Amino acid sequence: MSNQAETLEFQAEARQLLQLVVHSIYSNKDVFLRELISNASDALDKLRLATMVDKDLVADTDDLHVAIEVDRDARTLTVRDNGIGMTRDEVVGLIGTIAKSGTAELLRQLRESADARASQDLIGQFGVGFYAAFMVADRVTLLTRKAGETGGTRWESAGEGTYSVEGVDEAPQGTSVTLHLKPADTEDNLHDYTAEWTIREIVKRYSDFIAWPIRMTVERPGADGAEATSEVQTLNSMKALWARPRDEVDAAEYNEFYKHVSHDWADPLEVVHMRGEGTFEYEALLFLPSHAPLDMFAPQGRRGVQLYVKRVFIMDDCEALVPTYLRFVKGVVDAHDLSLNISREILQQDRQIQIVRRRLVKKVLTTVKDLKANHPERYRTFWTEFGTVVKEGLIDDTDNRDTLLEILSVASTNDPAELTDLAGYVSRMKDGQSDIWYATGDSRATIENSPHLEAFRAKGHEVLLLTDPVDEVWVERVGEYDGRRLRSIAKGEVDLDTDEEKQQAETEREQQRQEFAALVEWLGATLADSVREVRLSSRLTTSPACVVGDAHDLTPTLEKMYRAMGHEVPSTKRILEINPGHPLVAGLRKAHEQGDSSETLTETAELLYGLAVLAEGGELADPARFTRTLADRLARTL
Repeated sequence: MSNQAETLEFQAEARQLLQLVVHSIYSNKDVFLRELISNASDALDKLRLATMVDKDLVADTDDLHVAIEVDRDARTLTVRDNGIGMTRDEVVGLIGTIAKSGTAELLRQLRESADARASQDLIGQFGVGFYAAFMVADRVTLLTRKAGETGGTRWESAGEGTYSVEGVDEAPQGTSVTLHLKPADTEDNLHDYTAEWTIREIVKRYSDFIAWPIRMTVERPGADGAEATSEVQTLNSMKALWARPRDEVDAAEYNEFYKHVSHDWADPLEVVHMRGEGTFEYEALLFLPSHAPLDMFAPQGRRGVQLYVKRVFIMDDCEALVPTYLRFVKGVVDAHDLSLNISREILQQDRQIQIVRRRLVKKVLTTVKDLKANHPERYRTFWTEFGTVVKEGLIDDTDNRDTLLEILSVASTNDPAELTDLAGYVSRMKDGQSDIWYATGDSRATIENSPHLEAFRAKGHEVLLLTDPVDEVWVERVGEYDGRRLRSIAKGEVDLDTDEEKQQAETEREQQRQEFAALVEWLGATLADSVREVRLSSRLTTSPACVVGDAHDLTPTLEKMYRAMGHEVPSTKRILEINPGHPLVAGLRKAHEQGDSSETLTETAELLYGLAVLAEGGELADPARFTRTLADRLARTL
């Protein structure tokens, strides 16, 4: 080997990529250490594999590790491994050139878009992550010796277009990368990377679960003027619980790990440990928390799943791995091989990610289903904390809608204290009942006092009581369960009578239609600005009137939700149903037949409509006029 130093130029594409890495690609300068440690870990893996394949390979494998060395006076940071090492040609090929197909196209995309996706061919190549060192260093020196060879190679560059490379007679097995650090600059987020706490924090965040020990010599001041002492400490835990069989991990370890990844003070409600095998391998360790996070409904609330690739931390809050309705799930997904962009910070939306996402969702929902069947108390805790969010999945996740409907629990008129599922509701349906009835409102008390519920209560029909804003949307989107329609008690016409009851009451109903025809027509004309139609009601037993919508109308609550989100929604006129058996309605008919004062009758009609709106928890268009009219009418009675 020639020991003469040569000065070479970076290949044009490599030079461009180097500049992009230093100035554009990485959003956080701290990741340089992640990249160097990841390279070192790969080198150790490769040496272990090489010694297994080639029994004659002369290599020291007694204590494989990564070492971090700091010289505060010289302001250098060295990352050293005793892994596979490189030859001179490999150093030049991996760092000085990028002889990969598609590199030119990659660079074009990166230049055009900061969010561009890059070829996975470049990920894991030594040169790409290595370039990140120039974000924090003025000069980088690399010393390496290939396992089984006698001579080594020294490489050095300031990252400005050229590099020097020379052979050396003495070099330890493996690779060391020495960074001559730039001065710390807090405004540019350039930290002091010679500080022990900074290094510890970065290693803990990005490389805590690397399978090899990451060591650093630290100095401790002596007590009472004694000499300072130094000791070698291992900075990473190497405890990747997800890589161990579940029967080898106890509950205390799971609880400790959950608190580490979630920053929660309480133990998790349930552990979901899974492994994907085959063409695409991964491990996942997920947790269902025991209480909802404070930011669960915040627009910028954090997701809970962290992404690792080969135990190297890639990102927090990985949105690609779980849908928004499972945003409370915490944990880790560790993929063995995954397509990332060049900075490892943005996932490609490719088939691999979609496969992992589908499997994670199915596993989480299956776990909740198991809780519901076998651990009702824990399920009740889960649903109380997260049920509102889980119901969001009924709107968009059609693939898992059947499972979501199975784990759904809602309040109903069947039991004032216990929730019910849809299967339980169906099992209690009355003979001849074909629809699942529900009511929506701000609270259970509001719904239970609604006039819409009167006929259902009188006939003994169970009604689901839905009080979450999302309920207004999912019931419309789902439409049916087990072949039975989901129907609102406040929409369309309601007829709960049996065929026999209809026959018995037909004569009476026809008589009522004739008797009230004139009043119904007059009310329709008088209240034309507020209602679409006036008709006799079959759902009222004690209230004088109620307002209902057609089968496909938006509910008032849904209209308010859309307007709050900035959507233009035209106001929908609703239908006023009057109860012919109520004294107020009967008196209004009599007064109308006798030709009483038109002004008085009009006021009574407006009050009747206003009472119907208030009874369902609605808002009056002109509350001041309503209260003034009501006060005047009350005063006349005294």
